[in-house]
Amino acid sequence: MRLPAEPFRIKVVEPLRRVSREERERLIREAGLNIFAVPADSISVDLLTDSGTSAMSDRQWAGLMMGDESYAGSRNFFHFRDTVREIFGYPHVIPTHQGRMAENLLFSTVLKKGDVVPNNSHFDTTRANVEHQGAEARDLVIAEALDPVRHHPFKGNLDPVRLDRTLGELGRERVPLVMITITNNSGGGQPVSIANVREVRAVCDRHRVPLFFDACRFAENSWFIREREPGYANRSIREIARELFSYGDGCTMSAKKDGLVNIGGFLAMKNAEWAERITNLLILVEGFPTYGGLAGRDLEAMAIGLEEVLHEDYLAFRIGQVAHLGEMLEQAGVPIVKPVGGHAVYLDARAFLPHVPQSQYPGQALVVALYREFGIRAVEVGSLMFGHRDSQTGEMAYPQLELVRLAVPRRVYTTEHMRFVAESVIELYQQRDRLKGLRITYEAPVLRHFTARLEELSGAEAAAIR
Repeated sequence: MRLPAEPFRIKVVEPLRRVSREERERLIREAGLNIFAVPADSISVDLLTDSGTSAMSDRQWAGLMMGDESYAGSRNFFHFRDTVREIFGYPHVIPTHQGRMAENLLFSTVLKKGDVVPNNSHFDTTRANVEHQGAEARDLVIAEALDPVRHHPFKGNLDPVRLDRTLGELGRERVPLVMITITNNSGGGQPVSIANVREVRAVCDRHRVPLFFDACRFAENSWFIREREPGYANRSIREIARELFSYGDGCTMSAKKDGLVNIGGFLAMKNAEWAERITNLLILVEGFPTYGGLAGRDLEAMAIGLEEVLHEDYLAFRIGQVAHLGEMLEQAGVPIVKPVGGHAVYLDARAFLPHVPQSQYPGQALVVALYREFGIRAVEVGSLMFGHRDSQTGEMAYPQLELVRLAVPRRVYTTEHMRFVAESVIELYQQRDRLKGLRITYEAPVLRHFTARLEELSGAEAAAIR
């Protein structure tokens, strides 16, 4: 594929420190083989996340200088509120310092113990915030999404038949809302079609249950709709996004993704009663409703970023850069999730390391090796992040997908950086037989992947456990 040229010029550069393999070996061992505990200045190319890692534009930096830091009624809030209303169409807009706080406020307000939240696939913080309320986060993504090599234009779609069955069995008393994550991060950054959203909306209407979006990558999802869904080729990204959200009752958003900012998020919704209850909680834990845990300058940068992310030349390069990385890996035979999603390339760790069972965390083993050998930081989305002990049997349950996510920050890395990443992953794939499994030596009760410590198994230990 021919990648479009970067639709920007570079004004400021950040030097990268060269770190020897010996130092990387020491750092990753001191970190307990957990990439989250490695200092960021020891990373060559950081693909841990696309959240909060974007490079802001000159207009956003200029907006920071226009920050109105009034405690109440900041002019930046009104600019931000009006921008969200215009793009998303929801009247009640509640700023938060990031997406997981938006999730926490929503679920703390509307969930009770024993409730169920259906979703295509919950990501880690969404799942944790649901379960923190004693509720169940139930994934209902279509079957095609669980096959890494199967091509489907919208592998993020929520299965409407399973949703209808779930709502029929539980009733609206136990399902306060349904969510759709766009794009579907846990399943490979896969998009959701508008046709699927309409079907889900119809099911929700029959059961009188509201529909919310996790909207953090809404612009990328809208781009895929235009590229892949019949009837949308001549529509603007803004128009597609507005139609998409018109089928919902509200959304949560981490603006650290498609808001192109380093901090910020929000809740937006139609339900005035829910908005009032959430706002009352916001005042207790985040701040006054017109700043929601943010400085006025952050609200201004977020308002500008939400507009810039809809620029079609930006999206063409953004999606194209990620696709180009995926194409280089696929041509070399590296197993990846197909088709490539919008914000990341996902390595299929089970196919990459078939000799390492899920009980030995093959995704994390691959993450450790990528850093140790090449200084690249990725993140595991598999048995370390989502493995858990079954409450009924006491046995370990593992996710169906065992992935390593190479999340590309927005407007940060060049095509040459992507070539370096591809060449490094390909070289590691050629040496994959020497990688060993891991075991956990410490884990927290929730979101264990952030702070867990692990150690490498010897060949004999790995064989014994297997």
